Amino acid sequence: MIPPASPRPAQLGPLLARCRLARGWSQQRAAAELCAAAGVPTLSRHEISRWERQRRVPGGFWLGWLAVVLDVPLVVLAEAAAAARRAGSTRATGPGRAAVAGGRPSGRTGPGRTGGTTRGGGARTMTTG
Repeated sequence: MIPPASPRPAQLGPLLARCRLARGWSQQRAAAELCAAAGVPTLSRHEISRWERQRRVPGGFWLGWLAVVLDVPLVVLAEAAAAARRAGSTRATGPGRAAVAGGRPSGRTGPGRTGGTTRGGGARTMTTG
């Protein structure tokens, strides 16, 4: 006998938004709560927005803190995050990391590539090729 198919995990973005709104929090407040809990001052409401729109998927570090702050079982968030990763080309990200397949945000070039610049306002490096 084949067991019935398990229900599909909730989509992570809408789940995060529902949990945040159930607490009456803005994205700014959710970011502040996460920063306070994790001791990381760099998470912004923009990252919360990206997670809720599923433009990015939080990695294990942030999933753990989301579970604590939103009072949601970590397994529920982890399953939803895994489903989001399977459904798209998004990868786990944190503050300051690109969320584009291939590891380089579109439209940006690095040092040594056409149009790239060095950090700190250094000289522009052009390559021919």
